[in-house]
Amino acid sequence: MGEAQARRGPRERMVFSAAQLIRRDGIAATGMREVAALADAPRGSLQYYFPGGKEQLVNEAVGWAGRYAGKRIARFVADLDEPSPSALFAAMIAQWTDEYEAQGFGGGCPVAAATVERASAGGATREAVAAAFATWREPLTGALGDMGVPAARAEALATLMISTLEGAIILARAEQDVRPLRTVVAELGPLLDAAVPPAS
Repeated sequence: MGEAQARRGPRERMVFSAAQLIRRDGIAATGMREVAALADAPRGSLQYYFPGGKEQLVNEAVGWAGRYAGKRIARFVADLDEPSPSALFAAMIAQWTDEYEAQGFGGGCPVAAATVERASAGGATREAVAAAFATWREPLTGALGDMGVPAARAEALATLMISTLEGAIILARAEQDVRPLRTVVAELGPLLDAAVPPAS
């Protein structure tokens, strides 16, 4: 268990661990036993913290992933020398490019994985994934607005950025190559920047 993981409480460790397993293996292949082992938590504690069972744990892991992605937006913006929509999108993509070049293509987005497996079934998990995407889209919309994108377009462009990123992740994993990620940065960047009206 890493140092950051050790600082989390047992419940938080289990949610984080579930998110990591879902992003690698999907929901169906993620077992409660594996979650407890990765979290270094007694198996009995799963029933204590998650009386709703696997569905509750999955939904909380998906919620955690949405909050994580949303919080990353502010960090990406803070690290930009010259904030622009294209630079923000490039930073969002670079997180994945860096991971894949350093660690291989084993992991994807846990929210996307949950969506693929559970969206058609409806219910609480579909609601959790929709909420997670909204939790990610809202700060992205706000950041685009702060960069000068008109309010009427900011949410649409945030949706476009997230959708493009998720699609590029899938292609990169399928091809075992970061080329799709680099391609979308090059192609989408000018369109994103064109949404900022010229200074008068």
